Amino acid sequence: MASLPSGSRIAVAIELSEPKALTAISNAVEAVCTSAAHGLVVGDIVALTSGWARLDSRVFRVKAVVAPDSFTLEGLAANTSSLTLFPAGAGVGAFVKVLTWVEVTKVLRNDSSGGAAKKVAYRYLESDNEQEINDGFSAVSRTLDLDADAISTPGYEALAELTATGQDTVVRTTMRKGAVSYLSCTVAMNEEVLMQDGSLNRVTVDISGKSASTRYAA
Repeated sequence: MASLPSGSRIAVAIELSEPKALTAISNAVEAVCTSAAHGLVVGDIVALTSGWARLDSRVFRVKAVVAPDSFTLEGLAANTSSLTLFPAGAGVGAFVKVLTWVEVTKVLRNDSSGGAAKKVAYRYLESDNEQEINDGFSAVSRTLDLDADAISTPGYEALAELTATGQDTVVRTTMRKGAVSYLSCTVAMNEEVLMQDGSLNRVTVDISGKSASTRYAA
């Protein structure tokens, strides 16, 4: 059944753990990560850095804790079974765990852009017809408009702090029916109030993605 944006909730991570080393990531349908005494539990949210570009700066949910020193990543984006895309032994890096979320309220608009395939057009000299090949994907970005009167809310204060420090964060979007997405990013809030007849006074938040979003079904 189709879903609508109304009823969705947005949160930002205001506290991340210190990075912990990943000494191995397996080639599997859902990758298993090795990290000594990782301390994670099922359902934790982690952001990775990895020698595998397709995992680097992606955010994942922990599906299983295999042992005190290993855990399994959940979802399609964690499929590292292709040795061509994920050369064996080259995925090591680190992870941080999201420790604290703060809900962002009084959101008037949530626009997304980017993530589309970038295409390169070419034509051989002997041919009349152009062809196209894909060349990766464009950067993901989002724009939030907040009610300017949200200035006293925890979410507004969190966005202001993240803007001031420039630190990496994770944005979580939860749909009304329970589907959720995570995006590793930085945020920049413009606190200059936009005033327009017929509209609420508002401020704008720019969200710059560091990789693609990771989505999970309800």
